[in-house]
Amino acid sequence: MSAFAGKKILVTGGAGFLGVPVISQLLGRGARQEDIAVPRSARYDLRRPGACAEVVAGQDLVIHLAANAGGIGWNREHPGSLFYDNAAMGIHLMEESRKAGVKKFVQIGTVCAYPFQPPHIPFREDDLWMGYPERTNAAYGMAKKMMLVMGQAYRQEYDFNAIYLLPVNLYGPRDHFFEPEKSHVIPALIRKFVDARESGAPEVIVWGSGYFKGTPVSREFLYVDDAAEAVALAAERYESAEPVNIGVGREVAINDLIAMVCEMTGYRGKVVRDLTRPDGQPRRCLDTSRAKEKFGFVARTSFEDGLRKTIAWYEQARLGRRNP
Repeated sequence: MSAFAGKKILVTGGAGFLGVPVISQLLGRGARQEDIAVPRSARYDLRRPGACAEVVAGQDLVIHLAANAGGIGWNREHPGSLFYDNAAMGIHLMEESRKAGVKKFVQIGTVCAYPFQPPHIPFREDDLWMGYPERTNAAYGMAKKMMLVMGQAYRQEYDFNAIYLLPVNLYGPRDHFFEPEKSHVIPALIRKFVDARESGAPEVIVWGSGYFKGTPVSREFLYVDDAAEAVALAAERYESAEPVNIGVGREVAINDLIAMVCEMTGYRGKVVRDLTRPDGQPRRCLDTSRAKEKFGFVARTSFEDGLRKTIAWYEQARLGRRNP
């Protein structure tokens, strides 16, 4: 029998980018649609204890995906609200879950919690406390990292079953394509190149140099459906206090990413670098061995296939917006 059969499950952010495929995974693993609750922000302000108490009442499992999040530009412009919103939501939701007798709490962290230059590439979970996060992401990263501290403290004092997952940069359909101010690098690039191709724009401007002290800036990217599978597997199988990286274990240089998006979208104009814009953290790549060992997660989608699917989704969604 599935671990989700007959369980009441709350998924914050369940209508969002990661939440939709997470719910699909839960349904595929025995959960019933009528047992899954998705609180909407228009009705429930999860920064308030009362709202959190209301949504967790009667739940067996809470999966906390809701977040105020965005790319480098959003992080630079909104550090205060990013810290407050994410810390307040997490703190109140976990506390009210404990008080309500929730059996398990799944907290989604962020790769932004890692130090600016951790001692190891790929990043190991034990490196989390080896330094301060990259400055443009620090407020968001620290707010999320405090939820690891809270979960471990609650496990120690209250025997509260909180687990903590650290996903790397996610990408895929339904990302912030139509909210440019919140876009991460992949949706931002796809939108720029597709829109430039369609308008015949002679050039596309991209952020940063793509280098840090002569070394190519890189990221690791995980397709959103794979991330959803990891969340469901951890919710089903993982019961320990230690944080777990969720990724694919492959670095992609940002300059290579730009070239891939340019080619896959069929853009033939010029690429111009805006050197006044930051490159962010020099490298991001996760050691994913703990996820494989503890709950059997291995990413399935190759980066090239995932990127093609994401571009195809945006092109269709863009067309739909133009022709409702």
